[in-house]
Amino acid sequence: MYDKEARHVIEALRSGIPSRAVGQYFSEARPKVMKEISDRLDKVCEQGKSNGMIISGKYGEGKTHLLNTVFNLAHSNNMVVSYLSLSKETPLDKLYLVYQKLIQNTYLPKRQQPGFMHELEKVSANSPVANEMLLYAAKQLETDKLYYLFRSYLNTEDSDEKFLLQADLEGDFIANVPLKKIYKRIFGQPVKYNTNFTKTKHCGDYFAFMSHLFLQMGYHGWVILIDETELMGRLGKKARLNAYRNIAHFLLPAERLEAVFSIFALSASYVEDVIEAKHEYENLAMIYPEEQEPAKTVMDLLVKAPQLLPLTKDEIQEILRKIQDFHGRAYEWTPNLSVDSLEAATQSGGYLLRTKIRAAIEFLDQLYQYGKAGKTTINELGEETFTEDVPSLDDLE
Repeated sequence: MYDKEARHVIEALRSGIPSRAVGQYFSEARPKVMKEISDRLDKVCEQGKSNGMIISGKYGEGKTHLLNTVFNLAHSNNMVVSYLSLSKETPLDKLYLVYQKLIQNTYLPKRQQPGFMHELEKVSANSPVANEMLLYAAKQLETDKLYYLFRSYLNTEDSDEKFLLQADLEGDFIANVPLKKIYKRIFGQPVKYNTNFTKTKHCGDYFAFMSHLFLQMGYHGWVILIDETELMGRLGKKARLNAYRNIAHFLLPAERLEAVFSIFALSASYVEDVIEAKHEYENLAMIYPEEQEPAKTVMDLLVKAPQLLPLTKDEIQEILRKIQDFHGRAYEWTPNLSVDSLEAATQSGGYLLRTKIRAAIEFLDQLYQYGKAGKTTINELGEETFTEDVPSLDDLE
């Protein structure tokens, strides 16, 4: 009988879409970068201080695969992982949308499916975790909304209220008035906010709250992985600058963000195509002349971001050797060719790692089905573009 896991790996590689399952089997590439990330994860776990990094690389050269490898490494360190691929629906200039999508894609260690509410439901009112989180929410955040919300969540017995309060924690924020009504019904006391919460200004409270909560629940930290960061290049001028400010929350985190390690992966062409071509430093000086930080520091980090180097010949051959082994196990046959021959067959796939892998699989498919193989026909991936989308009304202010 064929190896089901091997078949899954081959099909994932054939699609050209990186996955966590593939990441755990192809984690040896780029040992220098992975050593740095591993050391930084260990430091975050040991010291509880947050930091982050930017990874730059050519299109199709393994950035997403690297993030999947980090995903598995973080879980082995008992860290919670959230993964987000940016899109038009989740732009980086709107942090509250980023929070919502990240929480929807949050994975606890040893869990294949996203979600953590099943663990949060085990926290009872007046337990040590509950008391610590209430004290934290009341004293350590910009607003005290989360104090009233979390206390209500812990004490309500109404299923509809519980659903609303849980949805708020997951980023579907409820308005202040309904929360006040729920709190007064449960406790017979009015809500007196120190500052009225607005999602556009105070979403950072939720990131800080969750970072503290995960530690209290016994995890060693929170890893946030954001892919396709270059898509912020399609935002309007002001929105891009606001996106840089939001990145600063993770790369230059305040003390209240606890044990969080963030990675932003973006295309190597971003600096030339956006920062230089769209004159970002001049835009910043014009739009925010008195408040250039922290956006300027983030742009500096983007310019200086280390670029993933192409894999060495030995690293490519090791990947091809594994592909050959997985293909044999997936289809119950023994590929009778050398790794050098397989590598030569991938040359038609161009220089990109992703297309080389797909060319190798097509070559092995032909050998398996027909006993011989002709020229593979995998095409190069298209290059990304940074044409700006139509700006929102907010961006025109």
